[in-house]
Amino acid sequence: MKLHQLTGFLAWVVLFVTQSVHAEDIIMTRSVLAFPEAMLVLQESIAAHGYTVSRVQRIDVGLTGKGYQTDKYRIVFAAKLDEIRMLTERAPQLVPYLPPKISIFAEGEQTVLVTINPERYGIIADGAVDPVFFKRWESDLRSIFHDVNSAR
Repeated sequence: MKLHQLTGFLAWVVLFVTQSVHAEDIIMTRSVLAFPEAMLVLQESIAAHGYTVSRVQRIDVGLTGKGYQTDKYRIVFAAKLDEIRMLTERAPQLVPYLPPKISIFAEGEQTVLVTINPERYGIIADGAVDPVFFKRWESDLRSIFHDVNSAR
């Protein structure tokens, strides 16, 4: 399996996609920034949008430990604590998917960001949360991705 094929596959596994994936099910961007700069802009934009980065998980270490050649690869967990508390109370079926995750990985001289479209969370919540809430999350994530994509 080639690295770009493995990277794409792992992005979906990490994002817990359980259904067939269509273009509208994901939000993705490619940045001309090198990985360290893109990671910095991503974290700054997350904070500027009022979210907190709760954890950054390294994925590349596990891949190289299994013999794969890979570049930098992280999963960024970010949310607003009060929103996560509300969601776990109203829609406990969402707990495995929270907090929202952004996969960020180097691909040559560029950096790719991928996340599940928050509208999918609304489907899982099955009416327990107003869909407008997830539309706002989608808007925020698109804005964050735009910040990373447009940074030079």
